Amino acid sequence: MPTRTARTAWNGTLQEGSGQVELTSSKVGTYEVSFPRRAADEAGGVTSPEELIAAAHSSCYAMQLSALLGEKGGVPQSLEVSADVTLEPDPAGGFRISGIALTVRGEVEGIDAAGFAEAAEAAKATCPVSKALTGTQIMLDAALES
Repeated sequence: MPTRTARTAWNGTLQEGSGQVELTSSKVGTYEVSFPRRAADEAGGVTSPEELIAAAHSSCYAMQLSALLGEKGGVPQSLEVSADVTLEPDPAGGFRISGIALTVRGEVEGIDAAGFAEAAEAAKATCPVSKALTGTQIMLDAALES
């Protein structure tokens, strides 16, 4: 399996500086990062490590859930997955990711709500990004839609 690479170039202090994150392997883009924007309610046109983790987690989870539904005989028509990653002050100092809330809504042929819920929980436990984030509370809200 391949190794994927991203690179960040940072200039300046934490509060006054800024950086650029380059998605090196895919070459799909370079994105601005800034600590003041990271800690603000509005992102102001820049991304953050938490948003990048949310993107990684939601896409990984969708792929894993699709695989598990297929193993159960389901045929996913659509899966809409969002991940909300929360940054907060760490009582030990600095900051920490305090939790991730995954929300999934799916349209799946050949599976009932109980089967969907079972696959959704299993995907939360087994997607590689969830495994990498062991130690972070991951909540799940999953629903099969008709």
